[in-house]
Amino acid sequence: GMSVPQSCFGYPLSIFFIVVNEFCERFSYYGMRALLILYFRLFIGWNDNLSTAIYHTFVALCYLTPILGALIADSWLGKFKTIVSLSIVYTIGQVVMAVSSINDLTDFDHNGTPNSMSVHVALSMIGLALIALGTGGIKPCVSAFGGDQFEEGQEKQRNRFFSIFYLAINAGSLLSTIITPMLRVQQCGIHSTQACYPLAFGVPAALMAVSLIVFVMGSRMYKKLKPQGNVMAKVVKCIGFAIKNRFRHRSKKFPKREHWLDWAKEKYDERLICQIKMVTRVMFLYIPLPMFWALFDQQGSRWTLQATTMNGQIGLLKIQPDQMQTVNAILIVIMVPIMDAVVYPLIAKCGLNFTSLRKMTVGMFLASMAFVAAAIVQVEIDKTLPVFPKGNEVQVKVLNIGNNSMSVSFPGTTVTLDQMSQTHEFLTFDVNKLTSINISSAGSPATPVTYNFEQGHRHTLLVWGPSHYRVVKDGLNQKPEKGENGVRFVNTFDESFNVTMDGKVYIDVTSHNASAYQFFPSGAKSFIVHSPEISPQCKNNFTSSSLEFGSAFTYVITRKEDSCPDLKIFEDISPNTINMALQIPQYFLITCGEVVFSVTGLEFSYSQAPSNMKSVLQAGWLLTVAVGNIIVLIVAGAGQFSEQWAEYVLFAGLLLAVCIIFAIMARFYTYINPAEVEAQFDMDEKKKYLGKDSLYPKLDTDVQTQM
Repeated sequence: GMSVPQSCFGYPLSIFFIVVNEFCERFSYYGMRALLILYFRLFIGWNDNLSTAIYHTFVALCYLTPILGALIADSWLGKFKTIVSLSIVYTIGQVVMAVSSINDLTDFDHNGTPNSMSVHVALSMIGLALIALGTGGIKPCVSAFGGDQFEEGQEKQRNRFFSIFYLAINAGSLLSTIITPMLRVQQCGIHSTQACYPLAFGVPAALMAVSLIVFVMGSRMYKKLKPQGNVMAKVVKCIGFAIKNRFRHRSKKFPKREHWLDWAKEKYDERLICQIKMVTRVMFLYIPLPMFWALFDQQGSRWTLQATTMNGQIGLLKIQPDQMQTVNAILIVIMVPIMDAVVYPLIAKCGLNFTSLRKMTVGMFLASMAFVAAAIVQVEIDKTLPVFPKGNEVQVKVLNIGNNSMSVSFPGTTVTLDQMSQTHEFLTFDVNKLTSINISSAGSPATPVTYNFEQGHRHTLLVWGPSHYRVVKDGLNQKPEKGENGVRFVNTFDESFNVTMDGKVYIDVTSHNASAYQFFPSGAKSFIVHSPEISPQCKNNFTSSSLEFGSAFTYVITRKEDSCPDLKIFEDISPNTINMALQIPQYFLITCGEVVFSVTGLEFSYSQAPSNMKSVLQAGWLLTVAVGNIIVLIVAGAGQFSEQWAEYVLFAGLLLAVCIIFAIMARFYTYINPAEVEAQFDMDEKKKYLGKDSLYPKLDTDVQTQM
């Protein structure tokens, strides 16, 4: 029998299960996604580009599978069974993913690295495919299933539900992006300990199982609508027939029809045609929307890279660049209730009719302004960035690690350096014009420097005597990634030594040579120099200067008079000076944009769709996200901008143009109440049906007009 819907605060009790389910599912998804790129880089060992490409492909796939989910729900299993069965697939996917990251699975010789990486790769790809099918497949069903729980006349509660639903999504993603990275850095393993991916992937898997259990627990209370037959196929066939039929009758002698879909009347009933008209009118409005997502999804990529060139010391907090994304989730959790409880009621009080489509237009405008803000910040950052060699330029600096003062002459300039000092700036030369470099010192003949300089790179010329020099290629032709700091060591001893700094080892730094750079997060680091030349009485442990963000240093280990080691620090790349707090305005703008755009879009799609096509429209909505992601890949790939701010301005301009087009399209959209339209059809059918049985058949209206 039909269970009576229980209610709580005027909401159906069943939606609490749906919201908790969504929270756990999103926690599971975003927790897994936060690790994914690091897992590809560090565990499987792919490079940045391949990792990023696979990551984006996975995300796009998660937004393409909703079409499949909507199909299954509408034509075969119904929303409830679809959510349950695909959640099972999803949970299996998460478990497979966790298993794929168990090092000891194929580490037969227990040396800490897997013996057959291909097993891990295969398992993780199977896991990701199952996850994409699961998360995508249930996406259009869960929100629409939640909407189904409301009765007629509960529009206000239903709209509030979409806001609560969106809040659950973001609370889940916020907590998981904070928690799963903490789990990853735990150490675990049977035979060899290392970063704990199985635990970090295992927690999302467990939460997915919880999500499934919670959802099934509410089963008795749900209002479950029957699947309506294969709606998608019907829609496609009907549209196809209308177009074909219109094309057949394209000569003047056939009367025009009011709407192009009316050409399907010969074969399809009026109700279906009317429903498809509703859907196509909304779908038409969707055409401009991917542009919004194209900007929105750059928070994870471009904006995070921007943060790596900034200083993360905000007051007492030290923020790492990839933590800035959580600002979006935090702001959403604050903004959604404020919008619902304060902003919208205020606008209504002012007598403004702030319709769904107007909200969405404002959302696009705000996102566009966010990119203008990002461009302004970028211009400020660019002023502070060091100049690196471009094209066929090379840069050289001289570092004197000897005991006498030295002169070095380059084409067109000569520098003189006291002992233990370096040139203030890098000198920039055209590689073809860098013909002669000579080192000289008082009372010694000049020594020419022979070295094949590599264009586009920085080099350090180490000198320690009139005829003693070495050229080192720096290997840093950009700011260190992820806001970390590069440190390299220069050895002035006669034998090679090792240095251990904050858990990283510089092995065999040879005499009068520089090590490669290694990278460290902000803060002061302690390090130890291991060398047989250091007598036991000397102290061999030091503390670095307090590292900030995005800097690079050369640490020269020298000898004092008592032949104990001493430390001299030289700056190669100055730390970032622009504060990360300057990104907050752009995050604030894009979050406000998202709240008015995304929540509204979900409820608009639901409210304008006929009952049997809710999932179709939800899938269409998610498809705009997928297309947005693809736009980013295309624009980033095609437009190789020399200036990052120019790319931001381009995106802002594109969205602004799209926003204006959308506003014009929205002007011509008339809102409908699908339930009323359906009711009208039901009435008409009833009349026809009664008409057949009655003894006095009512005269057909057409007949009356003719009389």
